[in-house]
Amino acid sequence: MLDVTATRADTDFSAAAFTGEAASGLPLPHLYARVAKHITPAEWPLIAHEVAAIERLKREKNAVILGHNYQAPEIFNTVADIVGDSLALAREAVTVDADVIVMAGVHFMAETAKLLNPSKTVLMPDMAAGCSLAESITAEDIRLLRKHYPGVPVVTYVNTSAEVKAESDYCCTSGNAVKVVRAVAKEWGVSRILMLPDEYLAQNVQKEVPELELIAWKGHCEVHERFTPQDIRDLREAHPGVIVLAHPECPPEVVAEADYAGSTAGMADYVRDEKPARVVLITECSMADNVAVNHPDIEFVRPCNLCPHMRRITLPAIRRALETMGPQVEIDPAVADRARAAVERMLAIR
Repeated sequence: MLDVTATRADTDFSAAAFTGEAASGLPLPHLYARVAKHITPAEWPLIAHEVAAIERLKREKNAVILGHNYQAPEIFNTVADIVGDSLALAREAVTVDADVIVMAGVHFMAETAKLLNPSKTVLMPDMAAGCSLAESITAEDIRLLRKHYPGVPVVTYVNTSAEVKAESDYCCTSGNAVKVVRAVAKEWGVSRILMLPDEYLAQNVQKEVPELELIAWKGHCEVHERFTPQDIRDLREAHPGVIVLAHPECPPEVVAEADYAGSTAGMADYVRDEKPARVVLITECSMADNVAVNHPDIEFVRPCNLCPHMRRITLPAIRRALETMGPQVEIDPAVADRARAAVERMLAIR
């Protein structure tokens, strides 16, 4: 998996480092090297000022920042202490040794961190950083589905609200969905499972578990649903020899055109292990920017579909959250207990 314990401990964030001269003439030159392809030298001093302020605040507040793979490079590669996909962040959130967790991601991720760390303060720099997929289903929808499919277990994608998780039996991520539905089928002794709310993820997982019947919901990610099979064919024509890696939130016909399909962690692992000369990641485009930092010898083709919700999280917003200790994520205890159980059942499956 992508290194989910990546830290910036080797970087000097002191005032001397910020103001001192370096060979590059830039403050925090070691960090600038990680974002130089995306940030101009003229822009960097302002960004470095925010980074230095955030690092000081993290020390003062005993805070840690969780950064999703889709975060902007200037966040992912500078202030994020733990980085990875939603499964990695969920697992690491359990063991975080800090009083304060800042989620550099979207709202459902902050809720998951709070579920697993009820005694810690969880900050969401912008409460409006939502998710089209999470908003596609409600707790009432699941209650109605249970009436229509009595006795059928509900496996819910982690990209959902705490209220939806609370109505579910298990959660899953794109990285462990196949493993989870197989485990649930075995434990419950069933061959039908409600897999919600991502229709395309359910359809792609269905191909891996033909022995089961997965009942899907028509929820979609607004980033991944925009990719088409023709996009893949055009990329292959324009970039001969390119290896295509697709996220399973893409339509099945897009996944069928790819050389590999997997979660963001799976895609990062593929790049690390297979070292393709030229590769394209069919997912949110910041992912390629972040993976490319550790693979300067690989050519990344970058079709760019940005997640507008991830872009709401900025360095100034993170700084304000730490300065004001808000907005804080709170979950009704009655909801939290049930939602936590669904997440913990997922984490127990290895």
